[in-house]
Amino acid sequence: MTSVVIAAHNEAAVIGRCLDSLLADAAPNEFDITVAANGCTDDTAKVAAARGVRVLDLPDPGKPGALNAGDAVAVGFPRVYLDADILITTDALRALAAAVTGPALASTARRELDLRGRPLPVRAYFSVHRHLPALRNGLFGRGVIVLSETGRARFDRFPDMVADDLFVDSLFTLDEKRQVESVPSVVATPRTTRDLVRRLIRVRAGNTAMRAAAARGEIKAEVRAAGRSSWLKDVVLRRPWLAPAAVGYVGITLYAASKAKRNPDTGWGRDESTRQEEANA
Repeated sequence: MTSVVIAAHNEAAVIGRCLDSLLADAAPNEFDITVAANGCTDDTAKVAAARGVRVLDLPDPGKPGALNAGDAVAVGFPRVYLDADILITTDALRALAAAVTGPALASTARRELDLRGRPLPVRAYFSVHRHLPALRNGLFGRGVIVLSETGRARFDRFPDMVADDLFVDSLFTLDEKRQVESVPSVVATPRTTRDLVRRLIRVRAGNTAMRAAAARGEIKAEVRAAGRSSWLKDVVLRRPWLAPAAVGYVGITLYAASKAKRNPDTGWGRDESTRQEEANA
């Protein structure tokens, strides 16, 4: 039985759609789904419980703790870790689960970006970012990761750090990871430049902390190095028409990096603008 773990902090606006999409064509008892509602001050737990899935109502916010709590009660494999704002259909979930066979121990979806109505700086940033090689062969940035039982055995618990997807990605070689091209994961981009910067601060701070912990031996993972010049050598030099957009990309990236260095404690630090968009849809 495929088990799905969803760490959800104040996701009442989106968790219903997420679960409805997963369960729309599911056979009885086909999936074991756990929503780990953590530190919620809204109706996340109530909305999830109405769909008939297992709900953990945890008092304290924190994604790593929620993932670990969900893992503790999940009963099957493959094991799916899904963000509450990502819509995956029943057939898509089946395809992702079927992909973790043979040498493939981990799978993820093809990343698509929702840029509708976004301002020019946000569109410029992602016009460069979407071509980075790390986004083609990594497990991060899609909101869904599937692990086989053997793959899940690579680690004990999620470390108490923000960059959970970077941690998982670092446990597998390229040959052990598979992107299922037929399954899209539509990632909502920030609606404003300010929201984009806030998201990047969280990501940069989380990735930096993860790499530092790995260097100190606190976690057993070879975290991939940051590709600081990849935007130039792998993207812009091969696509010179993106040079104007690269100016915005570099400016936003450097600003977020400086802010992350000064304030590394980001907590959940997620982009709330996309949740608001769902709530108003």
